[in-house]
Amino acid sequence: MIAKIHSAALQGLNALPVTIEVNVTDNPQPHFDIVGLPDAAVKESQHRVNSALSSNNYNLVMKQIIVNLAPADIKKEGSGFDMPIAIGILQSVGVIQSSDFSQYMFVGELSLDGTIQPIRGALPIAIKAREMGFEALFVPEENVREAAVVNKLKVYGVKHLLDVIGFIEGTTHLEPTDINTREEFYAQQSSFSFDFDEVKGQEQVKRAFEVAAAGGHNIILIGSPGCGKSMMAKRLPSILPPLSLSESLETTQIHSVAGKIQKETSLISQRPFRSPHHTISDVALVGGGTNFLPGEICLAHNGVLFLDELPEFNKSVLETLRQPLEDRIITISRAKYNVTMPCSFMLVASMNPCPCGYHHHPTHACVCTPAQIQRYMNKISGPLMDRIDIQVEVESVPFEDIAKAPKGESSSAIRERVIKARKIQEERFANVKGIHCNAQMNTSLLHKYAKLDDASIERLRDAMKRLDLSARAYDRILKVARTIADLDGSEDIQSRHIGEAIGYRNLDRESWMEC
Repeated sequence: MIAKIHSAALQGLNALPVTIEVNVTDNPQPHFDIVGLPDAAVKESQHRVNSALSSNNYNLVMKQIIVNLAPADIKKEGSGFDMPIAIGILQSVGVIQSSDFSQYMFVGELSLDGTIQPIRGALPIAIKAREMGFEALFVPEENVREAAVVNKLKVYGVKHLLDVIGFIEGTTHLEPTDINTREEFYAQQSSFSFDFDEVKGQEQVKRAFEVAAAGGHNIILIGSPGCGKSMMAKRLPSILPPLSLSESLETTQIHSVAGKIQKETSLISQRPFRSPHHTISDVALVGGGTNFLPGEICLAHNGVLFLDELPEFNKSVLETLRQPLEDRIITISRAKYNVTMPCSFMLVASMNPCPCGYHHHPTHACVCTPAQIQRYMNKISGPLMDRIDIQVEVESVPFEDIAKAPKGESSSAIRERVIKARKIQEERFANVKGIHCNAQMNTSLLHKYAKLDDASIERLRDAMKRLDLSARAYDRILKVARTIADLDGSEDIQSRHIGEAIGYRNLDRESWMEC
């Protein structure tokens, strides 16, 4: 008898339904074939399935087993087909008498003893199962919470192959996992490991982070070693606006496909913070590989991508960021697949001001020549720097100031102001598709919403000449000034807003590299 079992395969951020057809016949020369464009992990399924079945006293001696993964013209990857293949074999040989599996979908990897191991992509598979009208989905127990986020679908978490067989035959009782998604989501939104009230001094830098968070602006911190750049960057998620449910679902899908969801997690409720090492490759950063996996920029979607020691990254790796920063999506084309992934993130970068790290330091002498400083700065291309709105120089805080400084303002207080500013922007861009914050404004929107009065124009003109600001700084200053005005609750950009925005363009000053 030919058995048909429903399962699913991952294709980028989505799942593809797969029908597993199994035919078992008697043969004096037993063999096990899997067809339908399986990859190496799927082909190895025969050994895991054989061992799991024999370990539980289901012997298949003198049998010819043919497994077809339909549709047969699409590449199948991963180990999630083990459980449905085993179920199909047992149905085909008559061990499982039930003949109607049309309302069930199965995914899961088998250990040699029949224990069911976790898989990648349980959430998009659950979404596809509900979309196709399945009644129930069987997943490994470790994946059940992320899959159970999907409503109107019974999701069963199973530990062992015998649990599934017993449920089908009616000898084992399984309860579908039920999660109050909204309650869990909102309960975890305000719990952070780091808080800005732990930062002593650095009021100007904290203000720059507030402006960056309010407008979604990319930011770079320049300062000597030990001045607190990384410490403050790690606290940025605590002042960003909370994720919406739709943003959380999209973010969770990406992490599910990457296999990054923890057993206790259902929905990701806090904005991601990704901090890859500077030795990262371009594939690891943007995604791809022989079998597709999301890169760091996709894992940072709706959150923060922190690049510490920016000039130490390979220049070719940094250049791959230019298009994602502009379009907020990444399309990865390979011979075997073509995948488009969302990657809307805030870029936060940090760097030393020179190779030795002490250029402009008040007490420590710099030993670098102007040529060395120039070569160091040239590791970051103009087009990439052009996509960073805020450039802040971080100064070291003297010990006396650290010891005497009172506790700083809490992240929750800063976050309230950021949320108010973001609401203003949401209303402003309500009818503009794809624009949600000031950092995303194009030239026409900039001319419409960042108009300057005569005093502001004069102040900006004077600063451009006096500080030798480059031409590319003009639009960035206007965007940041618009955000500062929103934080101030001002409908119009005023001269003081322009003045503060000008202060956030340190690297654009032609005199910055002078000793």
